[in-house]
Amino acid sequence: MNPSSGNRFEDFFANDSYVLLKNHLYNYLLRRRAVRKSLQSKMGDLILEVGSGLSPMMEVSERIVYSELSFAALQTLKRRQGFGCFVVADATHLPFKAGSFSQVICSEVLEHLPEDRPALREIASAIEPGGSLILTFPHRHSYFAGDDRFVNHYRRYEMIEMKTNLEDVGLKTVEIQKVLGPLEKITMLSAISLIRFLNRFQSGKRDDKCGNRAPSSGFLVTFFVWLNRLYCIPVWLDARLAPRCLSSVLLIVAVRQK
Repeated sequence: MNPSSGNRFEDFFANDSYVLLKNHLYNYLLRRRAVRKSLQSKMGDLILEVGSGLSPMMEVSERIVYSELSFAALQTLKRRQGFGCFVVADATHLPFKAGSFSQVICSEVLEHLPEDRPALREIASAIEPGGSLILTFPHRHSYFAGDDRFVNHYRRYEMIEMKTNLEDVGLKTVEIQKVLGPLEKITMLSAISLIRFLNRFQSGKRDDKCGNRAPSSGFLVTFFVWLNRLYCIPVWLDARLAPRCLSSVLLIVAVRQK
């Protein structure tokens, strides 16, 4: 399962409109809500977010270290947030001393790595004994499809597979949550199909100079934001009601054994 090499997401990292839209996607909003509810931070705790990209899970704080491979993404994130510590780093070679963090967040990162085991070892090493990892990941091998390739996924995971991977690096799973259900998978497959259709349609209309006037960008952004907020409701209900075996995204809390 090789990801598509044709996507250049870094081309959009300096575009504020792109960041705004990305940070209001229904699946991002629900994933961030689940991660924050699982966080057990105490005063003075130092928290690491691995692979934060443009859309971190954590609120702005001076006690958060945002780690990301893309320098362009961290530049944009720092410009937009200001507070926090921003470190350009490969998840497979984290530049931190062992046991530096009480908690580590890794949300939708491992599936983008050609080799995920080195990253898990680095993450486990960065957690202090008794500290925890909050991890979200795309679930079910059988769900791997065009939407995964579109966003450069190398793989999806089975729950027992992820638990075993964590145990191999000294992290014991203490909690499993459903984050997104089968409706999210159906929605993403439909959205990617629509994007590809529109791209082909636009390619055929590039020389057409008699098009109608488009709605204002401000209206479209507002519509997009509210549509995603409303869509969170059925997607959240679907995740709650569907059995865990059908979940498209799971969250695991794992503790580093002392």
